[in-house]
Amino acid sequence: QVQLVESGGGSVQPGGSLRLSCAASGRAFSSYAMGWFRQAPGKEREFVAAISWVHSTEYARSVKGRFTISRDNVKKTVYLQMDSLKPEDTAVYYCAARLLGLITTPAYDYWGQGTQVTVSS
Repeated sequence: QVQLVESGGGSVQPGGSLRLSCAASGRAFSSYAMGWFRQAPGKEREFVAAISWVHSTEYARSVKGRFTISRDNVKKTVYLQMDSLKPEDTAVYYCAARLLGLITTPAYDYWGQGTQVTVSS
């Protein structure tokens, strides 16, 4: 069992930056692939970024070059550094964990409660 708690969301102007954190509790965090997804009002949840247990990464085309995912297995935390933010990045951002490897669909085993990110002038 893994519990995930996101933090770091907030409001920022276009072009600004935020860093989201996802703290995990439970055993074997280093064995899990970790992902970030987001969901805007009236839209389906979409993939943002993911990192495997060996630190390989995948990004959605819409965020590649602007967002960076990383993990610290000692702290049991995964991060999402978001730069050059745009209004279309506004959404609730969710952290997720999956034991059987990195994927870009929402078929993850565990989910956090989400954190709101609002990009507006």
